[in-house]
Amino acid sequence: MLFLAFITSLFGSIFLTLSLKMLSLFKFIEWNPIGFSKKYQLFEESHPFISWLFLAVVIFVVNFILYLIMQYVHNVPPFITSLVIGSLFAIIVEWIIYDLPAELYSFKKLSIPFIVMVVMTARFLFETASFHHQAQLERNRLPYKESMIK
Repeated sequence: MLFLAFITSLFGSIFLTLSLKMLSLFKFIEWNPIGFSKKYQLFEESHPFISWLFLAVVIFVVNFILYLIMQYVHNVPPFITSLVIGSLFAIIVEWIIYDLPAELYSFKKLSIPFIVMVVMTARFLFETASFHHQAQLERNRLPYKESMIK
């Protein structure tokens, strides 16, 4: 089970990191995804690839934790959980990055493509976690009724 969580989180982090790179490259987001390295003075002297790699590792850890949590939330459809949790996470991240005031006009500064990419990644993670958890339950089910005399 942990191997599936590892692989799924790895591909989710690769997808989200490359998506962030593309969003930044084509100016769909106004902030720099590796701007944290200048803000917190991490990896200043190193190549930008190191900052991107560090960002991918952080995204991987978050994805891994979310995968492990979400495989046990199988009563709620993954579509709803990914939509709610992914969009809330994306909005909170951009709210922190932009340091926006808590006012209604602040929502206009949020990047819809970024929110969509985070929701897509969350949907991939949650759907996979739910599917593999259900498959594991089916594998462990007995082929006969428990009340049957053997």
